[in-house]
Amino acid sequence: MRVEVEINERLSAAFSPRELVVVDDSEAHRGHAGFQEGGESHFNVKIRAQAFEGMSRIARHRAVHSALGKELVGRIHALALDIDV
Repeated sequence: MRVEVEINERLSAAFSPRELVVVDDSEAHRGHAGFQEGGESHFNVKIRAQAFEGMSRIARHRAVHSALGKELVGRIHALALDIDV
């Protein structure tokens, strides 16, 4: 399964977001550290969910990383997160 799909499925299941956009931005990092042929190394995620209400920025990031799981996070070189309620 593609990493982009896995990210989408895990975050949808964990947070029931009203908005979720997952973009594989790997090609923009060609020649940089962590780039791998075929992509799936650099991602931008925009997520909006009530589940984040009252959480600090750090708590929101930790919640997303926890929902993705160590194994999946370990396969990603860079993960840019835009998280809000």
